Amino acid sequence: MRDIKDTDEQLIIEMDNRPDLTNIRGAIQGGLVATLIDIAAGRLAGNASGHGHSVTTADMNVHFLAPIIEGPARAEAAIVRAGRRLIVTSVDVFDAGRGRLAATATLTFAVLEPR
Repeated sequence: MRDIKDTDEQLIIEMDNRPDLTNIRGAIQGGLVATLIDIAAGRLAGNASGHGHSVTTADMNVHFLAPIIEGPARAEAAIVRAGRRLIVTSVDVFDAGRGRLAATATLTFAVLEPR
């Protein structure tokens, strides 16, 4: 995975499509797409949680819309709402080579107090 854009409002990361990451049809495995989504959203939520706080995934809802055949898979995460206890994010995943929306997700993160 590699960072494409990293700001307070948006995080974009990419993952290449390789034969060892694909199913028998040549598409990136759905579990890897879900992991890419969780990583992008979690990093962004962690940045928004404030100094000393951390976050953990509380809820993740993914809609798989199309296979990622060409790649790379590009996850574009954004903050929907950042509260003191919960942070809600959205992530769109594209097959960047085809310019096609492949998945969309909403994630909620619980904000954990510093230790």
